[in-house]
Amino acid sequence: MKFRDGYWNIHKSVRHLPKVAIVDVQKGEGKLSMFAATKKIEHRGSTLNTAVITTEITAVLPDVLHVRSYHFKGLPKRGPFFELAEDQAKLLAIETNKNSFAACSKDLSAHVATTGPGDVQFTYKGKVLTSSAGLLGGHAIVHDKEPYQVEYLNLGVGETIYGLGERFTAFVKNGQVVDIWNEDGGTSSEQAYKNIPFYLSSKGYGVLVASAGKVSFEVCSEVVTAVQFSVPGQCLDYYLIGGDDLKAVLHNYALLTGKPALVPPWSFGLWLSTSFVTNYDEKTVNSFIDGMQDHEIPLHVFHFDCFWMREFQWVDFLWDQRQFPDPKAMLKRLHERGLKVCVWINPYVAQKSYLFDEGMEKGYLVKNPDGSVWQWDRWQAGMGLVDFTNPEAVRWYQGKLALLLDMGVDTFKTDFGERIPIEVEYFDHSDPMLMHNYYTYLYNQAVFTLLEEKRGKHEALVFARSATVGGQKFPVHWGGDCSATYESMAESIRGGLSLSMCGFGYWSHDIGGFEKLATPDLFKRWVAFGLLSSHSRLHGNESYRVPWDFDEEACRVLKAFVELKCTLMPYLFAQACRTHESGLPMMRAMVLEFPSDPVCAYLDRQYLLGESLLVAPIFQDDGKAVYYLPKGRWTHLLSNKEVEGGSYQEEVYDYFSLPLFARPNTLLPIGNNTQQPDYPYNDKVTFHLFALDDAKEAEAAVYAHDGTVQAVCKIKRDGTVYEVAVEGELKNWAVCLRNIDNVASVSSGSLSHSAAGALITFAAQEKECRIMTA
Repeated sequence: MKFRDGYWNIHKSVRHLPKVAIVDVQKGEGKLSMFAATKKIEHRGSTLNTAVITTEITAVLPDVLHVRSYHFKGLPKRGPFFELAEDQAKLLAIETNKNSFAACSKDLSAHVATTGPGDVQFTYKGKVLTSSAGLLGGHAIVHDKEPYQVEYLNLGVGETIYGLGERFTAFVKNGQVVDIWNEDGGTSSEQAYKNIPFYLSSKGYGVLVASAGKVSFEVCSEVVTAVQFSVPGQCLDYYLIGGDDLKAVLHNYALLTGKPALVPPWSFGLWLSTSFVTNYDEKTVNSFIDGMQDHEIPLHVFHFDCFWMREFQWVDFLWDQRQFPDPKAMLKRLHERGLKVCVWINPYVAQKSYLFDEGMEKGYLVKNPDGSVWQWDRWQAGMGLVDFTNPEAVRWYQGKLALLLDMGVDTFKTDFGERIPIEVEYFDHSDPMLMHNYYTYLYNQAVFTLLEEKRGKHEALVFARSATVGGQKFPVHWGGDCSATYESMAESIRGGLSLSMCGFGYWSHDIGGFEKLATPDLFKRWVAFGLLSSHSRLHGNESYRVPWDFDEEACRVLKAFVELKCTLMPYLFAQACRTHESGLPMMRAMVLEFPSDPVCAYLDRQYLLGESLLVAPIFQDDGKAVYYLPKGRWTHLLSNKEVEGGSYQEEVYDYFSLPLFARPNTLLPIGNNTQQPDYPYNDKVTFHLFALDDAKEAEAAVYAHDGTVQAVCKIKRDGTVYEVAVEGELKNWAVCLRNIDNVASVSSGSLSHSAAGALITFAAQEKECRIMTA
């Protein structure tokens, strides 16, 4: 929201109360408070009829400062509020200087002068990050009745801004106007399903605006040297987050807002959907599964979309008996075929559903201000909305889902959660403007916690579309309704990378596009992208997404990439465990790993899958890939070709390959199972070593399915000597020295040669080896 008319003036409809003159700075226990008058104080009479803007600085975590700015503080505080780490007085150190104060949390400091306008400068280890301009920010009143609290944080030359949720606009947010307001807008507009009022700066800090409601960001779009953000009302809370690099900032953000849960290994396999409005019954489902088996394509999860329930009565959580006469027996048969089962749900209850009557009678549905049930006809006729602020309504909703879990369903696709009304009343009297965005948190939390209770920790996951701050704790999230075009495929990856910059650890998308029908060419290219994402689902709208509907080659391509992903599971699950431990995403924008490379600042058509594999999907029908490799020796995982980085590359790929490169100095654990994602990763694992520089050490861990470390392999290079050491339990393991054939001797194990390089295989009891290369 813009308050200024150009740089010098304020819009005629706005009365601006800036922080003009500091009148007092107070040092308290765990708090530094600054009081700034909104005009110059020339004499005692100037103190009359003059507003004061108060800024309070506290500490939450090491390198995380909480800034609160307000005009009036006497208003009642209505929730909901994000679940964030609480302020800790003992973490704030206040330094007193001659003309200023510094409020410090570990290496992050906020500097406040004792005179002048109410500016605040933020530094990390003495380096200036940004500053709050008192004369720009403060309080604004629009049309003499709409109050807003406003902040401007300065941007430096070349500074770039990322995040603000799963946004399908340009990856770098400079120049954009962003309103944090969840909407069901597809992937081709400025609207977003997952709005997160958090941005990450290339300068090495993050900012979270702690308002669950509508936050408006002007990223270099009002004042071109600042990010301006505003919230309705009298008070603005935000968190300034520091760290040694962008990954450290994201880790601190995860400590503040919550880390992603660890999802089960089976979820990384291939998901196949019935699609949305297609006709299907048990016979159709079996034909899909049989077809995958006939084409020898490994399949791991089958998803039933909306019409597993009868039309006009979503949601009632009852199988449509016309199509599925014995669902319990069907689910048992699917499990016997080695499949997990997911079913579609949402929080909307159609008037025709028996749940509507139950919910209305017991007061479990959101109400109008007059006490009647809120209803409309969008999506489902006369539908109501489950009131998740009512604990009894949560238990009621969970009880219906529990019956499905007892029947044999394994997980849920928690669709929707964005179309939330604002002129309503909630059970706990939450502010409906704040609940619009926050509703999705309560919805997905209710489903996820039930799954944890019924299935156990690390076995729970949902497949969610909407989100707000903290939603990363309830994975997985997918990118919504994309179209079957290369442009929409590019939109999807931009959205996923933007979301990942907000601490969301796992992300998926509809392979082949949701709307329309992909060409065989596009489908095959999207398959490669989809299977090299953290989670992989075939899903569509009016048409099926089985590969033989495209062509026979599509079946072979899908088979190849599913099998590739299965072999990569020792590496991928290790990365998932680190995502759970650190809060860092599995799919990472290039700038996150290479912040000092200026080329990487704008790259949004390639990414790192984990910390060691670079993926560059192909976006054109001639098969040409245009991608960038940072400096170093990169090795193509499939062809074994080494490429010296530091420049753009152009190549043409067939459908069975794409730019997929191992990072220099990488030790990559690869399994031997091409059919399942959930096998013992410490059995017959091969550690592939890529381009290890002299005097460097590479390390790789192998994890059990519960997230505990089973073994760690380390390889250190000293000239022509490679020292291998293993701690923990491995069974029949091996080491492959990629592109090294001239091995003179090994101190243990059995040496052979493969097309990829020298291969040394070991028995379980062998833990060390000295490899001499010629």
